[in-house]
Amino acid sequence: MSKQQLDKNGNPIPELDQNLQDLQKLFANMSFSERFRKTMEGLNKPKDSGEYKFAKLQLQLMSGPIVAILLPLIFVIFLFTLKNDTTVTTHTQQVEIVEAEEAPEVEEPEPPEYEPPDVMEPVDTDFDGPTDFSSDVVTQTDFTPNEPVSPKPAEFNSVSIVKSPIVMRNILGSRSPGQRGTALAKFGGSKEGEATVMRALRWLKSKQKPDGSWDGQATANTGLAILTFLAHGETPSPDNPEFGPTVEKAIKFLCDEQRQDGLFKNKDGNNYSHLIATYALSEAYSMTKNPLVKEAAEKAVAHIIRGQYPTGTWAYNMKFNAGYPTGDTSYAGWAAQAIKAAHTAGLEAEGLHEAYEKAAEGFLLNHNESRGGFGYNNKNPTGLSGVGALCMQLLGKWNHPAVKRTMDLLADYKFSFENWKQPVGGGSPIYYWYYITQAKFQEGGATFKQWNQQFMPELIKQQVKIPKEDTEYNKYVDQDGNPRDIGFWDSPSKGEHHTGGGKHYSANDKYARTVYPGNGEAGEKVETTDGGRIQDTCLCALQLMVYYRFLPATLAVNAENQPTETKPKSSKEVTVKAVRRRASSN
Repeated sequence: MSKQQLDKNGNPIPELDQNLQDLQKLFANMSFSERFRKTMEGLNKPKDSGEYKFAKLQLQLMSGPIVAILLPLIFVIFLFTLKNDTTVTTHTQQVEIVEAEEAPEVEEPEPPEYEPPDVMEPVDTDFDGPTDFSSDVVTQTDFTPNEPVSPKPAEFNSVSIVKSPIVMRNILGSRSPGQRGTALAKFGGSKEGEATVMRALRWLKSKQKPDGSWDGQATANTGLAILTFLAHGETPSPDNPEFGPTVEKAIKFLCDEQRQDGLFKNKDGNNYSHLIATYALSEAYSMTKNPLVKEAAEKAVAHIIRGQYPTGTWAYNMKFNAGYPTGDTSYAGWAAQAIKAAHTAGLEAEGLHEAYEKAAEGFLLNHNESRGGFGYNNKNPTGLSGVGALCMQLLGKWNHPAVKRTMDLLADYKFSFENWKQPVGGGSPIYYWYYITQAKFQEGGATFKQWNQQFMPELIKQQVKIPKEDTEYNKYVDQDGNPRDIGFWDSPSKGEHHTGGGKHYSANDKYARTVYPGNGEAGEKVETTDGGRIQDTCLCALQLMVYYRFLPATLAVNAENQPTETKPKSSKEVTVKAVRRRASSN
């Protein structure tokens, strides 16, 4: 009999446990396969036997390594079985992925002959609002040589437009070349209309002064010209070699014209010019993301915010006027467009959002609830009805009953240079049509379709075209040295004339201004100026770009209120390069 073994405390080890220790010593010298076999055999032995206890112990010892191997393996297999879904949740604006394409060559088509619209009976009405925001020109106000002026840079290097197939459609419409073609086809534009726009842009470029401004009321007309080029997607970018330098010089002019307090040195008597310049700078920032343009726009819009009535409207010079308790719809129209552009651009100006929110209420002060339409500074509807309707739409109130009533009132309006007098309002057809065309486009449907059949062919036909062969009046060449046709518009109304500098054209000039009494009679030629032509040409060209300048209100609202969507991993990231300009010393 073997000697009884003792534990470390001197106590005898039970025979069963002793056998277990003996087995462990034996198994220590076994190979893995032998140990595995003995373990399996031990599991079949009685539970009080040493073999069974040993097998159980071995299983416990091996469980750690087995789990360490199996768990990662199972996790890897699980990952491979998952569906390859890399979407992430984000809040997106409405976008459209498009392939960039070259703009179609639409140069030099001959305007088709159009049937004249039905002649309407003339209605003589008195115009109760301003027809000219360049009157009483003041070249310098509230400005002295000793007043500190913010330093202006010697160079202006602008930011190129965002390069991405993702088009931010709910911001500034569809202004890239490929998207313009899509929008024209969708909303009823034409090649002839685009060719007409190109002639107008080239005429405007040919009239730009060396300092970047245009004749007439320099601040206002330069702002209008900037808006016109931007509407066509023309930014200070190498991608826009024909008009990019023109826009760059114009933006720099406005920045250089701005005083340290945010006002502009050169203004008209009622300071429409400040509103238009702010509108242009805000839109320029939206399309360039230039930080210095942002700074100028923010300083300018601050004055419009401070000048807003508590009721939401505005009056001349951005000041409260007791004679205009309900404001001035014409002036408020430009103020609201500037506020909308600043709000869309995301400018950081105190009170901007509040001004945007209450602006629509201001227009209702001059709205006629029974007839529809908007008055100048009362509820007597005038041609300014289009101003009120458009601004309500742009401010998000496109479905307001006041807009619906006004669109019904405007249903009888005609777009005709020979028959421009209207049943409501008169005196400023180009000015009124600028707003009415946009308001009807925002309304869409049959309303715009019917208007489109009138205004587009009429503007194409009535543009004064100066062919490239007429080298006495047309010296324009593009960036490649090719002569191009140019063209402009004059208002058909004698009353809608604008002075303020520039070359005067007499009635004997080859391209003298033609006006019409408004009752279908043959027109006469009268004296005009470049200043007037610049304003009229901008307002007419902007109408022919209505198809892609802004989205219709319903689409823009839907885009802004988009629910949370998933963004595929394959979507390309939008990048913006900001290049600052070098500042000069005082």
